[in-house]
Amino acid sequence: MSIRRSTKSRRAAAAVSLTAVLALAVTGCGTDGGGKKANDTGSSPSSEPSEPSDGDKGAKQEDTAAGENVDPNVKLAEVRGQRGITLVINQVKRDSGGFVTVQGEVKNGSDTNQPTSGWAGTESLIVQKNPNSVAGAALIDKAGKKRYYVLRDTDNRCLCTTGILPLQPGGSTPVFMQFPAPPSTTTEVDFMLPTFATTSLKISG
Repeated sequence: MSIRRSTKSRRAAAAVSLTAVLALAVTGCGTDGGGKKANDTGSSPSSEPSEPSDGDKGAKQEDTAAGENVDPNVKLAEVRGQRGITLVINQVKRDSGGFVTVQGEVKNGSDTNQPTSGWAGTESLIVQKNPNSVAGAALIDKAGKKRYYVLRDTDNRCLCTTGILPLQPGGSTPVFMQFPAPPSTTTEVDFMLPTFATTSLKISG
């Protein structure tokens, strides 16, 4: 009897050990699968540029920058355009990432619909990539004798408001533009946008 009991005990112990080994093996496979999935997710951007471009940063901001944390009651400048159009600048802020962001609102004070296509400038490739936009804007640092254009990504898409619909009478639309930041010693620049007058702006931040 003792021999039979001993044999049964050994078989039972072996079965328990085998079960434990199988459980560990299944757990290990699950961990590997999760690890591969995590690696796949982490490596998926490899098809994109290894270094984030300015366009990538701006793409995120384009959806949220216009009107965000901007007090519409603050008027840094009011610029007259053609046919009753005006541009009110609400904010000119230097960002930590090395940008200057200009935000404002374009208003149609006329009694007819007004097109917005002329604000993209005259450079054909920029106009093609950024239809009905404010891609033609520029900042001029007179002291540093340098002109700063709206930032673009590698596909020449601007870091600015695009796809602006024609403005109806009394209508308005928020706009934003991002530029490379002038040196920190530069606190005032001239702002230019096609079809609008030039105005001086003070940079905050």
